Amino acid sequence: MKKGQAVLKIGTRASPLAMAQAHEARDRLMAAHGLDEQSFEIVPLTTTGDTIQDRPLSEAGGKGLFTRELEDALYDGRIDIAVHSSKDMPTELPPGLVLPVFLPREDVRDSFISLSAPSIMELPKGVKFGSSSLRRQALIRRMRPDIDVVMFRGNVQSRLRKLEEGVVSGTMLALAGLRRLKMEHVATDIMPVDSFPPAPGQGAISIEHREGDTQVARLLAPIHDEATGQALACERAFLGALDGSCRTPIAGHAVIEGDRLSFHGLIITPDGGTWHEIGAEGRAGDAAAIGAKAGADVREKAGAQFFEGWF
Repeated sequence: MKKGQAVLKIGTRASPLAMAQAHEARDRLMAAHGLDEQSFEIVPLTTTGDTIQDRPLSEAGGKGLFTRELEDALYDGRIDIAVHSSKDMPTELPPGLVLPVFLPREDVRDSFISLSAPSIMELPKGVKFGSSSLRRQALIRRMRPDIDVVMFRGNVQSRLRKLEEGVVSGTMLALAGLRRLKMEHVATDIMPVDSFPPAPGQGAISIEHREGDTQVARLLAPIHDEATGQALACERAFLGALDGSCRTPIAGHAVIEGDRLSFHGLIITPDGGTWHEIGAEGRAGDAAAIGAKAGADVREKAGAQFFEGWF
C-alpha cells in the first residue's frame, strides 16, 4: 500500500476498548509502512453480543455473537480487515475468511476490582460478585464458594459504573484491556496466572481478512508477531479439541521462549467444584498439535461425565 492508494477500512466493535484495539492496529500499520491516518478508515459496528445485556451469551449463541456483523462486513466489502479480541474468536472461522495476524500480546492476567476489599479473599461473606465470564465465575466460586457470583454484562466503563453504584462488591476485568484504555490504576489486585489462569487468547489482538486478498495480506505481514501467533495456535487448538466456546469454563495459556513452547490448560465445572489441569511442552513450531493433544488428553482424563449438563 502506498500513499494515494485506496483507504484501508478497519472494522471493529464500537466499544471504547475495541476502538482502542483498532487504533493500535492502525498505528502499527502506519509505522510499518510510513502512512498517515488518512490512509485508513476505522468503521465501528455494533454486534449482537453488544446488544445482549440481560442474559449469559452462552444462552444466546456464544462467541460468534461478537464477530458475526464484522464478518458480514468483510464478506460484502464494507471493511477490508476486522480487528478482534482473540478470546472472542470462535475456533472455526466462516468459509472464505482467515485469521493470520496477531499483534504482540499484552499482559494475560485478570484484575480484581473492588471499592470495599483489597483482594478477593478479603471480601465479606455473602456479597455479590459480578462477572459475565463462565471461566471467571467458576474460578471465583472455587476460591470463594461463600460469595454470590452473579451475571454482570457490559463494557469496561459500564461495569465500573455498576460497581460504583453498589450493584456488586467486586468484579474482574482483563488487565490487558485496562492497559489499552490507560485505566490500569482502577485495578485493586492482580490475579496470579497459576491460580487464576487466563482465557485462551486473552490479551492478544487478532486481525481477520478475506482469504486470497493478497494486497491486504502483504500489508499486514510486517505487524504480525510470530511468538503470539504460535501461542494462540496452541491455545485455540486446545479450545477446538474441547469444543470450546462461551458455554465452557476453560482456561489455557501458552508461553513461547525461543523455539520452545510450554502450555498450561484447565477445565472446570461451572460451580467451581471439580477441575482438571494439564501441562504440555514442545517445539513452538508444533504449537497447534501440542494444544490439540492437550485438549484431547484432558478430555479423556476428565471423562465424559465431566461435561454432562453443561456442554
